[in-house]
Amino acid sequence: MDIKLNSKIYPLEAILSACYVFIDRAYIFLESDSKGKTVKVSFKGKVKLSERKLKSLRGEFMNELLHCALRYKISKNNKKIREYIIGRAIYSALPAKSGQTGDYQEDPLGIAVPWEEKYGNKAAKRK
Repeated sequence: MDIKLNSKIYPLEAILSACYVFIDRAYIFLESDSKGKTVKVSFKGKVKLSERKLKSLRGEFMNELLHCALRYKISKNNKKIREYIIGRAIYSALPAKSGQTGDYQEDPLGIAVPWEEKYGNKAAKRK
């Protein structure tokens, strides 16, 4: 079974992603024309498949191809925001700048004081 795809509609990355999903069920062969405008995808079942099952496989492949093309487009559109988020996360994890201390043992707010040290004397006086 062969499927000819327009590479302007379906980017090569999306075609490869969709093919990867089906490598457990079929042998997949890819060919491109000399101009690179179309990609031919050929399937050969790993087990003998009836004509009906081949058509079903084709339909599943086209659905997966559409899914992969959309994911690729969204990924491409969101590239800058992802890079910003990752950059911000990495920047936030860097050590503090000179002049600022970030030692975990320092406790300027008194948060790390054990309960007994902070409230132990008050409880003993009440009794």
